[in-house]
Amino acid sequence: MAKKEADKEKKTKPKETLMEFTSSMAVVLVIGLFIITFNLQAFEIPSSSMEDTLLIGDHVFVDRVTYAPKANWLGPAVPYREIRRGDIVVFLSVTDPGMYIVKRIVGIPGDRIRLRDGEVYRNGEKLDEPYKKTVCDDRQTPCYSPYRDNFPSVPPLQSAVPPTPEWSLLMPLNKGPDDELVVPKESYFAMGDNRFASYDSRYWGFIPRENVIGRPMFIYWSFETPRDQYTKQTFRERIAFIGHVVLHFFDETRWRRTLRMVR
Repeated sequence: MAKKEADKEKKTKPKETLMEFTSSMAVVLVIGLFIITFNLQAFEIPSSSMEDTLLIGDHVFVDRVTYAPKANWLGPAVPYREIRRGDIVVFLSVTDPGMYIVKRIVGIPGDRIRLRDGEVYRNGEKLDEPYKKTVCDDRQTPCYSPYRDNFPSVPPLQSAVPPTPEWSLLMPLNKGPDDELVVPKESYFAMGDNRFASYDSRYWGFIPRENVIGRPMFIYWSFETPRDQYTKQTFRERIAFIGHVVLHFFDETRWRRTLRMVR
């Protein structure tokens, strides 16, 4: 008897129409697009400046909400917060409009920053930086550079990589006592974890608050990528690399880095 009732229930249960199915899929698609457009952004690491925290070929999802201007109508539903020391941020370049860059925040407004023999001192205290790359293995950059490693006490003219002309003029105006650089309001001082090969605030200055896009959350895919791949911009070069990815997806994907949180 119970079986007959169950069979009857199955027969009388209305089937989902094509219109209902299409509407459901449309809702899912809209929600997905909303999350990707307004909350998350995919970003590929193009250079070695953040090694070993982020490698060339790491693909990360960037949280665009946490550092966004606070919307009161959302209330506590969104975890807004200020940028903190040690945060890794993605931001728009101050020298190349439209280019996205990723660095670690070393100084927030009011901090006094200086380097001595490659070690960072903030407000007079030497920083403990376990994430910093300590081995110089890049043949293209020197393992010691007076300006880079003793910033900002060494004049820009002694830098192997010349700072931007604008920063060379602005930097002395932000110097405090003891050759320390004072971070102004609504600005941040950032550096790459690979201090030997990072073109960062030492060369182009502070990051304006409005340039900050968000923070990398996790690596969703990582692929072994040549160091110079980001310089190859022609259609032929891009197609060639896509073909390489297809052929070597399984053996050159860094599976251990998949879904790794970025800290």
